[in-house]
Amino acid sequence: MPNYRLLNNINYPSDLKKLNVKELKELVVELRTELIDAVSETGGHLGAGLGVVELTIALHYVFNTPKEKLIWDVGHQSYPHKILTGRKNEIRTIRQGNGLSGFTKRSESEYDTFGAAHSSTSISSSLGIAVAKSLSNNQNNVVAVIGDGAMSAGMAYEAMNNAGATKSKLIVILNDNDMSIARPVGAMSSYLARLLSGKIYFGFRKVIKLITSFFSKQFSAKAHKAEDFLKSMVTGGTLFSELGFYYIGPIDGHNLEALLPVLKNVKNSKHNGPILIHAVTQKGKGYEPAEKAGDKYHGVSKFDVITGKQKKSPSKAPSYTKVFADTLIQHAEKDTKIIGITAAMPSGTGMDMFGKKFPDRMFDVGIAEQHAITFAAGLATEGYKPYAAIYSTFLQRAYDQVVHDVAIQSLPVRFAIDRAGLVGADGPTHAGSFDITYLSTLPNFIVMAASDEAELVRMINTSTTINDKPCAFRYPRGNGTGVSLPNIVETISIGKGRIVREGKNVAILSLGARLQECLKASETLSQKGITVTVADMRFAKPIDQDLILELCLKHEVLITIEEGSIGGFGSHVMQFLSTRGILDKGIKLRSMFLPDIFIDQDTPENMYKKAGLDSISIEEKILEALKSNVVLSKTKSAS
Repeated sequence: MPNYRLLNNINYPSDLKKLNVKELKELVVELRTELIDAVSETGGHLGAGLGVVELTIALHYVFNTPKEKLIWDVGHQSYPHKILTGRKNEIRTIRQGNGLSGFTKRSESEYDTFGAAHSSTSISSSLGIAVAKSLSNNQNNVVAVIGDGAMSAGMAYEAMNNAGATKSKLIVILNDNDMSIARPVGAMSSYLARLLSGKIYFGFRKVIKLITSFFSKQFSAKAHKAEDFLKSMVTGGTLFSELGFYYIGPIDGHNLEALLPVLKNVKNSKHNGPILIHAVTQKGKGYEPAEKAGDKYHGVSKFDVITGKQKKSPSKAPSYTKVFADTLIQHAEKDTKIIGITAAMPSGTGMDMFGKKFPDRMFDVGIAEQHAITFAAGLATEGYKPYAAIYSTFLQRAYDQVVHDVAIQSLPVRFAIDRAGLVGADGPTHAGSFDITYLSTLPNFIVMAASDEAELVRMINTSTTINDKPCAFRYPRGNGTGVSLPNIVETISIGKGRIVREGKNVAILSLGARLQECLKASETLSQKGITVTVADMRFAKPIDQDLILELCLKHEVLITIEEGSIGGFGSHVMQFLSTRGILDKGIKLRSMFLPDIFIDQDTPENMYKKAGLDSISIEEKILEALKSNVVLSKTKSAS
C-alpha cells in the first residue's frame, strides 16, 4: 500500500471521527487514489466505488457503525467501505482465492450488515433490521444505500410501500448516479435539503399537522399546498412522499459540506417512519478514463492507471457471449420476429451488439428480471421470437414468471443463459449453479447445454425452429475452445446427444462445457489400459434415452457429469434408469455435479478443482467405480 498522510492511519471508522472537514476532503483524494491503484492490480468493480467515496466517508463519519447498521445495495459499491472498515491491507486480495469478496459478506466483517451481490435488496433487509430493533427497544439507526440502477427493480418499491406503512425509523440513501430521477443540484437545493432535514422543519411539519387538525379542510389543504410548494423546489420527492417516505434532496453526493449536516440532522431526528435522502453522484468520479467510458468502468480487468488501458489476455477464440450475439444477429437479419431482451446487462450478454444492429428490436428493461420474462411471454403470444439473455444467477430472480407465465402456457420464449457454471472472481453469488435443476424440472421445457462455441451456434440455430414451447441454452463465461463455427442453418435433433470418443470399459455422459476435461481424463485412462466412451449429451431435457440405454448395455460403468447442482441432468438419468429397471442389472452409475456448498471466489480452474469436476477428479471417480466393481465381483464369487 502506498504511503498516505491520512489513510495510513485510518483502520476503522472510529479513526475518521478524529478528523475535521478539511482533513476529510484530503482523505477523499487519498481513498479514491487507493481504490484506483488497488483495482488496477486486481481488476473488479471500479466505477460504482469511485462514485461513493465521499458518501462512504460521510456515512461512517456521522453514524456509529457497526452498532448503527449500514447496508450497501448493490455490493459492488462497497470497495471504499471495505477499505475504511479494517480491510485496507487486504484490498489487493479482492476477488482472489482466499481473499476479500467483491461484495459485502456477513462472514467477512461485522461492518457488512447484509450480504449484497444481487441488487435491490437493501430496503427490504434494512426494514427487517429496523423492525427488529424497534421490537427490541434499540434506538440505533439503520441506513440503506441503494443505487447503481437498483431502484429499477420492483422489489425496491415493494419494500418502500411496506416501509411507508410502518413507524420504524429507516434511513434510505438513494445514490442516483446517472441523474435518472432529478437534475437540479446546486447551492439552493443543498440549502433546502439542510432545511428540510433540520429540527425546525421537522417541528414545523408537526405544528402544521396539529393546527390543521382543529380547522377546516380548506385551511388544511392550503397548508399542505405550502409544504408541497416548498418540497417542489427540490424536484423528485413526490413519488417517495406518496410511498410514505420523508423525502430530502436532491443533494450533491460529492460535497461533504452538503452531506454531513443532512446526515447529522437525519441521524438525530425524532421522526417516526422512513426517510429518504436523494444524493446525486457521478459513477467513475475522479478518474478520467472511467468518467469518459460508456460503462464508467463498471467492471474492469487489470489496467494501467496512467492510460486506463485494460490488460486483457489475448485469445484466439471468441467469447461465448460474442458467439451468441453474432449468431443471433445473423438470424435476426433474416427473421424480423426475433427480439432481444436483457435485464440491465446489455454488454455482459452481448445484447449491446444486437441493439446497435436492431435498435427497435432490443429491450433493456433494467434490473427487472421478473418483468423481462413476462414481457417476453407477452411478445411470444403475438408470434414473436423473444430471446431473454440473462445470467443464470439473475434468472433465478424470475423463477415464478418462468413457471407461471412461460412454462404453464407453453410459450416459446428462448432463454440465453450466460455465465453457466462457476464464474471465478465474482464467487458464489454469481455462479450459474442451479439453472439445469430449476429448468429441467418444468414440464414443456427444452434445456440445452453447449460443450463448445460450435455447439452453441447449433443450439441457437435449433432454438429458432422451436415454436411450441420454451427452450433454454446455457453456456459458460469466457472464451471458447477455438473450434470452427458452423453456419446458421445447421441444427441438432431435439433430445439427441453425440458420441465424441469410443471406448469399451466406461461411458461418460457429459453435459455442457466440462467435455474437454472428460476428454483429458479419458486420454489419461487410455494410457492405463482403460478405454472410455465420451458422449456430449447436449440436452438436460429431454434426455437421450436411446443413447443412454445403448451405453448402459455396452459399458461396465456409466458416469454423468454436469456444471450444476444435484437434481439436474444426473438425477434425470438416474430416474430414467431406475424406472426402466436398468439399475437392477448391475450397471455402475456415478453422478458428478457441483457439491452441496457455495464455493468462494477463485480462478475458474481452482474452483472446478475444489468442486471435483476437473480431469483429475473425473479420472479418480472412474478408477474408484471400476475398483468397486472388482471388489463386488470377488465378493459374489466367494459366496
